[in-house]
Amino acid sequence: MDITIEKLEHRYQIRSPFERLALYDVNAEITSGSYVAIIGHTGSGKSTILQHLNGLLQPTSGSITIGERTINAKQKEKNLKPLRKNVGVVFQFPEHQLFEETVEKDICFGPLNFGVPLEEAKVRAKQVIQMVGLSEEFLSKSPFDLSGGQMRRVAIAGILAMNPEVLVLDEPTAGLDPRGRFEIMEMFYNLHKERGLTTILVTHSMEDASRYADQILVMEKGTIKYKGRPDEIFANPEQVLGLGLDVPEAVRLKGMLEKRLGIDIPVAASLSVDEIVRYVGEALKGEGGKK
Repeated sequence: MDITIEKLEHRYQIRSPFERLALYDVNAEITSGSYVAIIGHTGSGKSTILQHLNGLLQPTSGSITIGERTINAKQKEKNLKPLRKNVGVVFQFPEHQLFEETVEKDICFGPLNFGVPLEEAKVRAKQVIQMVGLSEEFLSKSPFDLSGGQMRRVAIAGILAMNPEVLVLDEPTAGLDPRGRFEIMEMFYNLHKERGLTTILVTHSMEDASRYADQILVMEKGTIKYKGRPDEIFANPEQVLGLGLDVPEAVRLKGMLEKRLGIDIPVAASLSVDEIVRYVGEALKGEGGKK
């Protein structure tokens, strides 16, 4: 499902003494099946963009088109259910939204709310519980008897059960340990590939942005400052660091080795520590040399 954002602007508490410009002149093309990361400081507008993707917020001016549905400032939107069915949003700490007495009921809640028959919803529950790495045995358990990581997987399963075409991830690994973060991000990436999802990730992790995304949008003070492939964005680490953001570990290693050894490491290898090590090893043996 293609997404087009044109001259998007959003103001909070408009026509009040507390009016605040949150987004302005935001333009982006997100092609169907792509994986896009949105990075930027807190307050740069990342979460405000996300809330426009399923109609939680409406543009002050400009427009956003998701598939064949266009939302703009000129008309009040009605019947947003089809849009919200197609755009699944995983907010921070999604496990806080669990409330049913069993895992199965919690997973079925979304599909039932969108008119899916009970039996079909139960079939979907059995499918998605396995997609998030849990067995069918969990369906009969109370979500409140599970670990924090398991609860998060159940909450994610509830979103997947609605069969969204777009998956929006707002800091989905917040509060998890390094192993949990890696497992969750790998799970999302596998789902992205297997189901052909259009995936949009808001993250503070430059590692995740560089590892998984096809395209990165860099936000600053309410607008898109830079956009491009991960290798393009991090080819000039100074511009990212200049915004007060970090760069991936591999990019820092590349800069350190180039300075210390006096060699140029190609951009193609710059986002993988293993590739950098391999290239430097070959260069030092005289097999690679400078390129």
